[in-house]
Amino acid sequence: MIDSRGGCIRIGNYVDISPEVNIWTLEHDPQDPKFASKGGDVIIEDFVWIGNRAVILPNTIIGKGAVVAAGAVVNKEVEPYTIVGGVPAKKIGERNPNQEPRKPYKPFLL
Repeated sequence: MIDSRGGCIRIGNYVDISPEVNIWTLEHDPQDPKFASKGGDVIIEDFVWIGNRAVILPNTIIGKGAVVAAGAVVNKEVEPYTIVGGVPAKKIGERNPNQEPRKPYKPFLL
């Protein structure tokens, strides 16, 4: 699901987005007495891989070559070539920075 009601979503080149990922630019402020909404941009740089069922919240940047593990909730900046996982997402590793452009995907069984 891609929801850009609260800001812009920018997705770079060679980005892999797995099934059931949620990218949101709008959320509610739980501290606001009127439960007001607030929003912001989401920037996903080149060569990022976002795992199944991850959630990307407003005002986040996912740096070049980063990996977001399945089920992670990203609520702040992810540094380039880092691997993050968990709720909220935290650094759990580093990725090889030697990423290369990929050829178009060709399904095996289709």
